[in-house]
Amino acid sequence: MEVRQPSEEFEGAFRALVDDYLSHDPENGESYIEGIKNFSAYVRRLKLDEEGVDMPEGLVACTHRWLVDSDGNIVAVVRTRHHIDHPFLNSVGGHIGYDVPFSQRGNRYSIEALRAGLEVANELGLSEVLVCADAENAASCRTIERCGGVLEKEFLSEHWPIPVRRYWIST
Repeated sequence: MEVRQPSEEFEGAFRALVDDYLSHDPENGESYIEGIKNFSAYVRRLKLDEEGVDMPEGLVACTHRWLVDSDGNIVAVVRTRHHIDHPFLNSVGGHIGYDVPFSQRGNRYSIEALRAGLEVANELGLSEVLVCADAENAASCRTIERCGGVLEKEFLSEHWPIPVRRYWIST
């Protein structure tokens, strides 16, 4: 498996990832719809996000990486935000977010995705990062804990009607 920058060479794999989400987890797949409408523009936007250029209101500079298996499938996506000086990110969004499509779950790709995000955070000079999870998502909490996450607190989110766990991880 390789950690790759978003690239137009992965359009087919990206479309398969989106199809997987729309078939099995449509709520979480909504954020990828823009990518299938105009893939080239989507990849350019992700690169601008990494540079912190022309950021849409409410977003911060963010490095996007795709984990690609030996068959060329995108098996996980990770986003590492360069800072979290936004109320949502500082509360429940955190520095790192990762997604694993339904068909790839159970293969420990979430651990590899979080590790890749931690590597980017370290390269950015972040000594510790905030990673949050739905407290009822035991797999996600285990992933964070396996990667060194130290639970700060669990609380009911003002953004979603769920309990959230906030973890800090040293890079």
